[in-house]
Amino acid sequence: MSRPSTASKLAKPLGVFSLAMITAGSVDSIRNLPATALFGSSLIFFFLIAALLFLLPSALVSAELASTHPREGGVYAWVADAFGERMGYLAVWFQWIENVIWYPTILSFLAGTIAYLVSPHLASNPYFLVGVIVLSFWAVTIVNLLGINASAMVANLCSIFGLLLPMAVIIALGVSWLCSGHLSQIDLSPHHWLPHGGIEHTMWVALTGVMMSFCGMEIATVHSRDVHSPNRAYPKAMLLATVIIVVTLMCGSLSIAIVLPHEKISLVAGIMQAFDAFFSSYHWHGILPLMGLTLVVGGLGSVNNWVIAPARGIAFALAKNAPGHYLSVESKRGVPARLLVIQALIVSAVSTVFLLLPSVNTSYWLLTALSAQLYMTMYLLLFAAAITLRYKRLERLDGFIIPGGKWGIWIVAGVGWLASLLTWLVGFIPPAEAAGGVFHYETLLIIGLIVMSLLPFLLLRRVSHRLESSS
Repeated sequence: MSRPSTASKLAKPLGVFSLAMITAGSVDSIRNLPATALFGSSLIFFFLIAALLFLLPSALVSAELASTHPREGGVYAWVADAFGERMGYLAVWFQWIENVIWYPTILSFLAGTIAYLVSPHLASNPYFLVGVIVLSFWAVTIVNLLGINASAMVANLCSIFGLLLPMAVIIALGVSWLCSGHLSQIDLSPHHWLPHGGIEHTMWVALTGVMMSFCGMEIATVHSRDVHSPNRAYPKAMLLATVIIVVTLMCGSLSIAIVLPHEKISLVAGIMQAFDAFFSSYHWHGILPLMGLTLVVGGLGSVNNWVIAPARGIAFALAKNAPGHYLSVESKRGVPARLLVIQALIVSAVSTVFLLLPSVNTSYWLLTALSAQLYMTMYLLLFAAAITLRYKRLERLDGFIIPGGKWGIWIVAGVGWLASLLTWLVGFIPPAEAAGGVFHYETLLIIGLIVMSLLPFLLLRRVSHRLESSS
């Protein structure tokens, strides 16, 4: 990523609001609403707890690292500075491969939306889902192969019409539903906010979905060089972004939960189910296809926003460890084309999990759990790196610093580290949808973790052998 010139930094410094919007736009996603709507009224508790224990710590840690250690490479550079180049490479690998696993879940949401518009029963047809996932991801890959300008144009349009518009509409419909006295499927009284049932309950398993909906705060900190007075702007911007993310995701999820019975919420078509229920009540049936179109646009935009950045991160790490490696070489359009193609091939292979498990919801949870565990491993390294770097470069810290000195960084990063570990462990608990196939679910999850964790070492070993033979 090219660094902005000094002139551009002075001419157009980012303020608190602009930085908050960039951060919120990188994390917020309407795709997560059906999964978190399964909480019912307890989602208020889970969202607030997840925000305090994970979202806020990741925001503060990312702000400090971006402000005080603004070396090119982001997560790779921070973890490499703390623990060495190989650990930095492993951290950015987890950030990249997590996204590869995550793509089929967001695209299954897109497929469910299309199915709901064409023929609702297709939403539970795994062959239809896989077909839409593969075709959609290759389409987005081709857009990114055309260069950053094409990717940015698609991202801007999708953010406006595919995220902000449907998110505002679903929240407004939920508020209108309650104000007009319609029957709510959940009890919103405060004593129902606390979760019930043991740790084996599906809602506790779905904690991984809440945590995943809060991931990505570290991506937006690449703009730290463009921020005026980062030591004052970052805490305010991150606080504002945190409020926006929590409120929109929580209110959007509540809108679905109040109109749909828990047992009828589909993880891949829940948004369309909610819109259908709202519009049917108000006799606005003609609007449903339009909202479906915005969700398709939003799904493609969410994938487009994340296709290039993590791929560039892994390409940067490979270039540092093996200069000239064929996967790190950029095309004439400034993108790691070979890596993007390989990424698309892996996503196509991963999407076949929908054919291996007995239900679409089980497949969705398996990919969500695997994606969460890989991403949380990266966060474990990131939070540990934040503590280590505070000690290694204390005399050179001149940007935004988490208040409280050494106690402050230990508390903030420590809480985030423990929350990440808890999410990683909870991911091994199978959801209720896996009943009757728990062994199958657990086997696929463990195999997926082992394979995805060994691949970076095998790739690095192959690179090392190539370097030794050429020297």
